[in-house]
Amino acid sequence: MRIVVTGGAGFIGGNLCRELTARPGVDKVIALDDLSTGRGENLEGSGAELIEGSILDQGLLAEVVASADAVVHLAARPSIPRSLAAPAASHHANATGTLLLLEACRRNSVHVVAASSSSVYGAVPDLPKHEDLPTRPLSPYGASKLAAEAYVLAYAASFGLPVLALRFFNVYGPLQSAGHAYSAVIPKFIDAALRGEPLVVHGDGLQTRDFTYVGTVVAMLADAVLRRVTSARPVNLAFGTRVSILELTERLSALLERPVELVHVPPRPGDVRDSQASDARLRRLFPGLEAVPLETGLERTIAWFRDRTASPRDPAIP
Repeated sequence: MRIVVTGGAGFIGGNLCRELTARPGVDKVIALDDLSTGRGENLEGSGAELIEGSILDQGLLAEVVASADAVVHLAARPSIPRSLAAPAASHHANATGTLLLLEACRRNSVHVVAASSSSVYGAVPDLPKHEDLPTRPLSPYGASKLAAEAYVLAYAASFGLPVLALRFFNVYGPLQSAGHAYSAVIPKFIDAALRGEPLVVHGDGLQTRDFTYVGTVVAMLADAVLRRVTSARPVNLAFGTRVSILELTERLSALLERPVELVHVPPRPGDVRDSQASDARLRRLFPGLEAVPLETGLERTIAWFRDRTASPRDPAIP
């Protein structure tokens, strides 16, 4: 089986490429990435082939997808704050890029597993978030991911393309970047704590998130590809946990066995207050899937960050 992973040199992509190459029945894994946020180092030792290029390059897409059995579409311009700074760039990468990929895939009926986002729910207050709720994105990023998801499902309805659109919720773990302004909260907190710096909390810290360990995510993605799982409706990829940002800092403090200093700053525009997934549809499609508990995932992520800071080859955390 030949599998293409767009955004394959990114955080989730690098982990997924390792997972796929270790699976029986997978003959070839190709990571397509323009390296705008991904890193070639994330694929070292993975066994995947890196092709550097953009999903906005139609000729390259056609060439890469032509002999593929499946595509896991992770390529995106991530981050709500980044989308507020450059809305059109987020739209082009996330919505237009997805449309071009689908066009390449439908010519050969290639199975597409695509990453959507919990940000599509936006201002909808209901908890837990189930997939039949209305969508009210609060940011250009959320709007662009909703457009991408809609295209994926429309191609299934219009052209019979086999697809699975998954709404990711706050994925964290090894390979996740901490070194830029748009970093996610867990790598940013761990990086700061290991450096002895204060943890920057936006708002009161009582906002909640449904964190999902990357090992759980890539195990599910690999299973979806190998079993050719499809759905005519979007599917949440999270397990209904709900942890506040302040509780997260307490858990990190306990794992690090030392207190951490907090600095509160104003809330960020576009951030949702609470996020928690309903996992009923996910569990129907993947009944044997077991989620890595938050405590275990945090331990593994802290260990990875510590290894990176101790590495003589690359002492800087990415």
